[in-house]
Amino acid sequence: MRGATPEGARNPREAASQVRGMFARVARRYDLANHLLSFNIDRYWRAHAAQRAAAVLARPEARVLDICCGTGDLALALAKRSACPVLGADFCHPMLVSARGKLERRQSRAAVFEADALRLPVRDGALDLITVAFGFRNLADYDAGLREMRRVLGPGGTAAILEFSQPPNPAFAAVYNFYSRRILPLIGGAISGSPDAYRYLPESVRKFPTAPELASEMRKAGFANVSYEYLTWGVVALHLGKA
Repeated sequence: MRGATPEGARNPREAASQVRGMFARVARRYDLANHLLSFNIDRYWRAHAAQRAAAVLARPEARVLDICCGTGDLALALAKRSACPVLGADFCHPMLVSARGKLERRQSRAAVFEADALRLPVRDGALDLITVAFGFRNLADYDAGLREMRRVLGPGGTAAILEFSQPPNPAFAAVYNFYSRRILPLIGGAISGSPDAYRYLPESVRKFPTAPELASEMRKAGFANVSYEYLTWGVVALHLGKA
């Protein structure tokens, strides 16, 4: 499997550096752009992912980590349902600054720290739940990302990957692709002041594995009981797997 390939990146290290810089530039207005461009449906997607992880979150002793946490929206959604502490990690410092401010304002029990999702400072088998929302697609190496997620999960632990997908219905896919390639970059660029970031978004979705392909790669990485469901007619897919 491949990884994120921003324009001009010649290798995984350059890809990761470009992705980090891109998100640093849009961090200040990232939430506003997300909510407007998704018509606020992104809130539902994260809440649904948290609901699907409810059985783990209900355990006070559970160990939970949200990787590529960005400004902390999924960590917040998890913490609202959680009887246990929730941690978030990201390798982009400006995004974490936004996340910390948000968590403090909302008096959330979640906390965040800086770390690369491909090299987590977490011992083998330490976690009961690892999640990622709209960040897996930006990893420089998808296979390495899956292996790292599998490494840090203990026996029976759950991985949840919420990510943009390719709608299976051709008619809806045509409408969505027009919006994502023609409209989204204009609006996202105007809001964020970084048009390149919102040109990268639809291209990264186009290059990302389909939902069945990602499920297959999760199985190859050692996950069991892998399943996925489409949300909003396939704009997004939620994958679940067990360690």
